[in-house]
Amino acid sequence: MTDRQPKDAGLRLQLDHRPGDFHLQTALDLPAHGVTALFGASGSGKTSLLRLIAGLDRPDSGTLHIGGDCLVDTGNRTFVPPHKRRLGVVFQEARLFPHYRVRGNLTYGMPRPDPERFASIVSLLGIDHLLDRFPATLSGGEARRVAIGRALLSEPRMLLMDEPLTGLDGPRKQELLHFILRLTREIAIPILYVSHDPEELTAIADHLVLMHEGRVLASGPLDDLLMRFDLTAELGGFDAASVIEAEVVGQDVNYGLTLLTLNDGQHLTIPAVDAAVGERLRLRIPVRDVALALAPHSGSSYRNQLQATITDTAVLPDNPTAIEVRLQLGNQSLRARLTRKSFEELALDAGQEVTVLVKTVAFALRR
Repeated sequence: MTDRQPKDAGLRLQLDHRPGDFHLQTALDLPAHGVTALFGASGSGKTSLLRLIAGLDRPDSGTLHIGGDCLVDTGNRTFVPPHKRRLGVVFQEARLFPHYRVRGNLTYGMPRPDPERFASIVSLLGIDHLLDRFPATLSGGEARRVAIGRALLSEPRMLLMDEPLTGLDGPRKQELLHFILRLTREIAIPILYVSHDPEELTAIADHLVLMHEGRVLASGPLDDLLMRFDLTAELGGFDAASVIEAEVVGQDVNYGLTLLTLNDGQHLTIPAVDAAVGERLRLRIPVRDVALALAPHSGSSYRNQLQATITDTAVLPDNPTAIEVRLQLGNQSLRARLTRKSFEELALDAGQEVTVLVKTVAFALRR
């Protein structure tokens, strides 16, 4: 797909807004690529912030820039209206025009005819067979795929997605998540994604913004924030975990396993996935599935035994019986959680080399 976007499409904002009794006071500088997730409890300000970025609400004060363009500056009364911001917005509801067929909904916002781009987006979202149908005949997942296609065909410089999977049943949710994952790999525009579902965000996000009562508690690469001990309590639902990358090097068909190599040359075995040799995968490893030993275990059911170095440790404020351990695997990080008794009996300390034990069945795949 052709990249029509400016090289610098990052989002910078400093906004103050008081809708009713709620106070949103936020400053952000977000990357010009990948998927940025807004996460927080209900009422933390995620959707309010998205509406300000889209231009659906006006802030009381502040500035908003995308790339080199100023969309809001209350100091000099600049406010670019929503239809001139070149932002694609996908809401929880598809909001399709009921009297237009799918084809008409898709072409409605196109700035000019472009058959090649139209065909590319339709193929990407798997909606070729829906073009002649009316919205009333679509399932929830199909309707939202059409809504995403309509947003992309408007040639936006950024895509805003507000809880796009909310309300879908399990199979429809997984189906749409599959297409959104394809989307994140194949389109060349940044995506701002709002959700309260940690599993959903772990699957697609590169960057995470953690919000609480209208303010940003933390913002940074998802993998980095998941490794921060001080955010464990605030990341409720994420079930403290690490995300690491590995390359597929083979398939063990007899035992239904996929063989991987980490960046530092160490090997992993996971349940079989449909991936070609050479493909890079992202793996989510919950801390509860990581154990530590002082040396490799030859007579163990653990297929994955990795050599790592302890970089630091911490006691969790809400759980004084446990110790969090951060480990270095080449240029990647991994978290483990031990009882304080095990930690002291093993006499673990920063700088020490240990063997990391991870069950083969522990891995959750990110594509």
